[in-house]
Amino acid sequence: MKHVLLIGTLDTKGPEVAYVRDRVRALGVEPIVADSGILGEPLDIVPDVTRAEVATLAGTTIDALRQAGTRGKAVHGMLPGLRKLALDLYKEGRLHGAAALGGAEGAVLGASAMMGLPIGVPKIIVTPIASGHRRFGPLVGTKDVIVVHSVIDILGLNPISRAVFDNVAAALAGMAQHGHALEMRDGRRRVAITMLGNTTTAVMRIRDRLLAHGIESVIFHSNGVGGPAMEELAADGLFAGVIDFTTDELADELVGGFHAAGPDRLRTVGRLGLPQVVVPGCIDFSVHGRPEAVPAALAGRPIYTHNPEFTLVRTQPDEMAQLGRVFAERLNEAIGPLCVVVPTAGLSIPSVPGGVFWDPDADARFLAALRGALRTDIPIRTHALHVNTSEFADLVADEFLTLLHRSAAKDTRS
Repeated sequence: MKHVLLIGTLDTKGPEVAYVRDRVRALGVEPIVADSGILGEPLDIVPDVTRAEVATLAGTTIDALRQAGTRGKAVHGMLPGLRKLALDLYKEGRLHGAAALGGAEGAVLGASAMMGLPIGVPKIIVTPIASGHRRFGPLVGTKDVIVVHSVIDILGLNPISRAVFDNVAAALAGMAQHGHALEMRDGRRRVAITMLGNTTTAVMRIRDRLLAHGIESVIFHSNGVGGPAMEELAADGLFAGVIDFTTDELADELVGGFHAAGPDRLRTVGRLGLPQVVVPGCIDFSVHGRPEAVPAALAGRPIYTHNPEFTLVRTQPDEMAQLGRVFAERLNEAIGPLCVVVPTAGLSIPSVPGGVFWDPDADARFLAALRGALRTDIPIRTHALHVNTSEFADLVADEFLTLLHRSAAKDTRS
């Protein structure tokens, strides 16, 4: 029998959670209902895990949370309890999927539990805030969470809510019965690579070249979530090494684009000591929304319309120099084999002679700053090639294979 965890604030969503519970059970999956509410009492439902028990798992009491002073503090105090509950059930083999029904607070509470679960474990959040007017990061994080727009608020059973809930129950039951969690510990060597549309051609070439050597590539989209997800999985021990080919997330962090990935980007892999090749692919732009949504502070800069929703804005010379120093500062923390490979004939598709981003002097500012601040034992290779060419891709792949073989030889000797 498969089990799924259903999470909801039962003082307001009790009947709706009970409806999904019964639908899931009718489909042959046993639900475990957890109450994530803080105020009031469960409405028309008896939870399997009470709010008091969730609070205890969070290291506090429900009374303490009720007296937290603000709703936000109370919700924040409940989050670790739900996360621990989900993870404990999973480790005990009693969780094969999870779903949460909720408004703003309920969705965030449910998301806390989802984000603690491994990739592949079915996760569904049903909420009216999944409408595109809210950022999805707080609900998804770096995990494979399915977010379902409830269309109407979650209060009452009617033809619309029943249609949504029936589909959610069917999806959850089906995934719990026929899906599976992430399985990568099969002895195969895998390498993580970062990519954007601007570097797809080169990364595909690298993937094929590595595969010829028996190495499988796992590609991450460097959109502010992909980079951190890659580093998180590297920390879990899933990769033999990393080719950080598309490091634009650092440019977005500096300039304010929406692909920013935070201050730990480009640190984790080095700290882990994994072999890595780093390429400044696509750091010559930051990513923004439609042209009219580009911040006024960036007005007048060269732009490239990647698609109707994405506008790329050229990084300026001083920013390129600053990026060189940031790269050096973060990579200097590395304890494993590392090489930086720099293409000097363009870092992105629009950066070609005559292209809107073509600015070799600005790119040279990055390289000069990097050379001035990077540890002298970390090699920097430069090639007069464009980042997205097959020739450059082959050089990067070969550089990585050399690092990987050296690392393996060192491990054998030790």
